[in-house]
Amino acid sequence: MKVIRTIKLIGCCLILVMLLPISVALSTPNSEPENPEQVIEKLQSSLLQVMREGDKLGYEGRFKFLEPIIDESHDLNLIIKTILGATYWSQLDKEQQDLIAETFRKLSIATYAGRFNQYEGEQFQIVEQRALPRDQVLVRSRLTKSDGGTVNFDYVLHQTDGRWRIANILFDGVSDLAIKRGEYRAILQRDGFQALIDMIKEKIVLTQQN
Repeated sequence: MKVIRTIKLIGCCLILVMLLPISVALSTPNSEPENPEQVIEKLQSSLLQVMREGDKLGYEGRFKFLEPIIDESHDLNLIIKTILGATYWSQLDKEQQDLIAETFRKLSIATYAGRFNQYEGEQFQIVEQRALPRDQVLVRSRLTKSDGGTVNFDYVLHQTDGRWRIANILFDGVSDLAIKRGEYRAILQRDGFQALIDMIKEKIVLTQQN
């Protein structure tokens, strides 16, 4: 009887060992990181979707829909650090750094939710991808509006934690990061940290009125 039980136990263990790779494969999602073009395609596909459902979702719905998309596709912590610069950033304590990072994050998502609020036949098209210095990649795309007009979006991406994320966006050749750098640093220098936070919060409120 002991021999029979031992044989059955060995048989069960062999079955479990054989099934283990299958179960692991089924339970483990495909975690292969997206390439730069895929990151932009996913972002822009989400923007078109939220535009199509813009009225039904409302501002809050669009914000919640886009929140994980923006968090995943943008390196917002790097962007705000770059905007302020190493000197200003190092002068802030940990609480201030966390506050401005989160406030800027909310503004970034709110800006998308406010601007991409209605669909009128717009279409995105990836134009090209090319390498940049310092291991960065440029993905160029074009938004064609309902009236036939176009807006060029150039995305600068870099790798962090093995994933490609947006570090800057140029609208028709104008760097969003450069614009904010001049504006934010001027406020910090002239009026101080709290004034900058208040200004960003005011911009968040304005996005809800679009």
